[in-house]
Amino acid sequence: MGCPRVFGWSQQVGVTDGGKVKRTRWFAALVGAALVATTVVNVVGTPQASAAPAFQMPFPCGQTWQGQTRTNHSPANAVDFNRTNDSGDPVVASAGGTVSRVANEGNTSYGRWIEINHGSGWTSRYAHLSVQRVSVGQSVSKGQRIGDVGNTGGSTGAHLHYEQRSGGVAVKIRFNGSQIYYWGTRSYTSNNCGGGGNPYTPQEVCGSGYSVINSHRLGDAGRVYLLYNSGKNCVVTIKTTNVGKATPMSAFLEPQGGTRGTDSGSFSYYAGPVVKSAPGTCVKWGGSVGSASYTSPWEHCG
Repeated sequence: MGCPRVFGWSQQVGVTDGGKVKRTRWFAALVGAALVATTVVNVVGTPQASAAPAFQMPFPCGQTWQGQTRTNHSPANAVDFNRTNDSGDPVVASAGGTVSRVANEGNTSYGRWIEINHGSGWTSRYAHLSVQRVSVGQSVSKGQRIGDVGNTGGSTGAHLHYEQRSGGVAVKIRFNGSQIYYWGTRSYTSNNCGGGGNPYTPQEVCGSGYSVINSHRLGDAGRVYLLYNSGKNCVVTIKTTNVGKATPMSAFLEPQGGTRGTDSGSFSYYAGPVVKSAPGTCVKWGGSVGSASYTSPWEHCG
């Protein structure tokens, strides 16, 4: 099983403010927009006698990843997940179960990989990991961190190879009960919120109509996002550790020739949004969580 990086960012194919009490939203509002998927169809010829677990994406709540399926994948029903600077990003259990395999194939096939047994013949697999954080026989809960995104085995770039299996056979993947897109690339936002993940997404913080155009990982602490909507930019920093606990973090945005806007303090979930009008103007943006910080060059000048 080889898994080259054929899409993503190197090769493109196919409680006070900040807790933030005054911005508190019912979590149910997130669910409806959390995951883009296609119509559910039956997979003919695969053993699915028992109902599948309530699988969620193998990434923390609110994160958005590109998922690619292709007919020449091995196995074909697997999906490769990728996003910018994803090496070392957390991989979490897509459903609760017992760890049944923790293996290392060296420079071939899956490389470092994990299998979780969910019962009734259902398993999930997570491959090309840089770090495996669980052991065989360990019970894990949905959303629990089990490893880190890596580039081990038959891989040419950091990404996660993910499978769902029934009766030992890889089947077409479903999240939230809906099948993902076959064949090609789509963006998916995780609704795997059972492991203490951050319930907020950058789009939800910045508001309706904003789309992520860039982001940068802040170690294991979080990620800062740059979004755009009709001539306006928005920056928000979302934490992935100490979620729900007030810790120092910040977000800033500066149009070239203009003034910098900053939101900083001890926040429980996110810093921002910082919004500036910058049509046709370069911007500098960034943020921090604890000691991890990022400042961009002048960019996105269109």
